[in-house]
This record gives sequence, structure tokens and C-alpha cells, in this order.
Amino acid sequence: MSHTEKHRIQKHFDAKAICYESSAVLQRNVCEELLQRLDFTRLKPSVILDVGCGTGWGTQGLLKKYKKAKVVSLDISAEMLKQTKNKGGLLRKPVLICADAEDIPLPDESVDLVFSSLMLQWCDYIKVFAEFKRILKPDGLLMFSTFGPDTLKELKKSWEQVDEHAHVNDFTDMHDLGDALIQTGLAEPVMDMDLHTLTYKNVISVMHDLKAIGANTILKNQRKEAGQGLVTPGKLKRVIAYYEQYRQEDIVPASYEVVYGHAWKTQQRATKKSQEEFFIPVDQIK
Repeated sequence: MSHTEKHRIQKHFDAKAICYESSAVLQRNVCEELLQRLDFTRLKPSVILDVGCGTGWGTQGLLKKYKKAKVVSLDISAEMLKQTKNKGGLLRKPVLICADAEDIPLPDESVDLVFSSLMLQWCDYIKVFAEFKRILKPDGLLMFSTFGPDTLKELKKSWEQVDEHAHVNDFTDMHDLGDALIQTGLAEPVMDMDLHTLTYKNVISVMHDLKAIGANTILKNQRKEAGQGLVTPGKLKRVIAYYEQYRQEDIVPASYEVVYGHAWKTQQRATKKSQEEFFIPVDQIK
């Protein structure tokens, strides 16, 4: 993305920072799930980077989970970071960095754990993975979540009946993400996926929620010529009519495909060893 496009996304999320938490129910649940997955590791990080920290749910969880670690919170939105600043206790606060995940201002091999929940879909994930590999220490861990292709499929299919322009962002398949991790040089990638369905009384409520969290922003490289995908009252009425076909009893669904992944930055040794050292066998988890 160009500097102008990134600036547009930054401003969009700046505007949503104050109201974000009231609508981002799924985002919070996914972040909590990602934090719980860290319970399966023996990793004892001294430096943690929360990339795309948003309002700081992940940062707060990381501060609680790793009480001796330095937690650094990075986001492209300064207003989101203002919300994150309030997380943590009186004597222990995160270090805040306003920056682009594709160009992280940290030294090589300076981070033990990179944690990123639902941020990758706004970036060139190949560039981001390369940055993650660069800043991770040997035996460092990347733990992330993002959205997959079936996210908002009802809304996407409804818009496809109305015009040929993108009104919902495209999302990357988890197999492509896994391949990109390997190509970047990260080791032992593990990918899995969950399907979530949020329910609403009407289609307008779906759209209001997406607007409140900034998810209605369409990336420029997914749009066609400017001005050709404008939303008119007539188009919106038709979209709602098509979306209503998904109604079951008194509710309409909004589907989300959530992709989870992790990978390691290994030293020059057998890759099997890192998993044996750093993952806890399931039968030993209480």
C-alpha cells in the first residue's frame, strides 16, 4: 500500500478508537483465545511485541500472563494507542510505538514473542512476516490471528448481486499464510481455523457494527476506479433485500472465518528440538 493509503487507514481507526470496544465483541473473543493458546508453550519471554494492539486487550492480557516481561505495544493509530496507554497497573505500563507493522522500528533479534490479533488483513502479510522474522530472537515465537476468505460472506454475496465492485475486503486463505511463513524462513508453522457467526435483528445493525470498528474500510488495491462503487439508497435497499434471504427466524447472521497461526524463528539446528523444548504436552496441562 502507498503512504497515502496507509494514512487513510490510520485516520479511519483514529476516528473509531473511542467507540471501538463497545462493538468489537468478536475481536475481543479472538484475542482471548489467542492469549489462551500461549498456555500451551513453555516460552518465558523477556520482551514481547503486541503488533496492531488496537485498544490494548492483548497488551493487558500479556501483562498479566508474563509479569516479568517488557511488553511493547505497536499500532498505526495514535488514538488506539491512547486507549492502550490506560492498560496495565499503576507501576507497570506497556511501551507504546506508533508505527507501521511493515516497518517496525526495533533492532534485529530483539523480541522473544510477537503477538498479533486480527491485524494482518490490513497489511502486506509477506512484508509483515519478514519483519517479524527479523525482530524475533532465535527460538522466538510468532502467535497471530487474522480473518479468512469466508468472513462476511453473506454481505459479500449480497453486494455481488447489486454491482461488480468490492464492498467487502478479500481475505487470505490459511494455506497461503502457512506457505508465506515458510517462504519467509519461519519454522514449524501450525495453522487452524474457527468459524464464528454473530447474529443481528436486521441487516442495518450488521453494517453499523462494521462501521463502528472500522471494518467497512475497503483497501484501495481491492477497489476499482474511484466513484464507480458508490453506495446509493437504491443499491443499499437491494443489498438488504438479498441479505434477508439468510434470515433464520428473527435473526440474520454475519459469518467470520478466524485463522490462527504460530511459527518459530529457529537456530541452526534440528527444528524438532524447539517444539520439544517449548511446547507443553497436552496431558501435562492442568
